[in-house]
Amino acid sequence: MTELDEPQGELTLRTLAMPADTNPAGDIFGGWVLAQMDAAAGIKSSERAKGRTVTAAVKEVSFKQPVKVGDTVCIYCSVSQVGRTSMTLYVECWVRRQFSQERQKVTDAHFIMVALDENGKPRQVQPASD
Repeated sequence: MTELDEPQGELTLRTLAMPADTNPAGDIFGGWVLAQMDAAAGIKSSERAKGRTVTAAVKEVSFKQPVKVGDTVCIYCSVSQVGRTSMTLYVECWVRRQFSQERQKVTDAHFIMVALDENGKPRQVQPASD
C-alpha cells in the first residue's frame, strides 16, 4: 500500500472525538474509530445499493496513529468492487489535529458489505449506471 498525502475516496462522515470515547491512557478507543468507519461504510454502500446493507467482514485494520480528544475524525470511502450481492469498500480514517491544520491518516480497511432485501435476505446489487 502506498501512503498518499491526500485521502482516497469521498468524505462520507465527519465527527469530533470526545472525552467519553477515551481509553485509560486518554486516547480514543480503537473500537470507537472502527465504529465510525463502519457507519461510513454503511452510508456509502446503502447509497450504492439503493437500500439496506450490512457489514459482512472487515479486512486488515491496523492503527498507524492515535486519535486524540478534540481531533476532527474524517472517514473517506470508495467502492472498489461490486459483486452480485456484495461490494467491497476501501475506507480510510484521517484526523485533523485540534487547533491545527495538521492532518494524519489513522487507519484504513476494506469493508465487505452485503445488500439485503425487506426480509433480511441477500439481494442483487444493480450495476452502476453512468
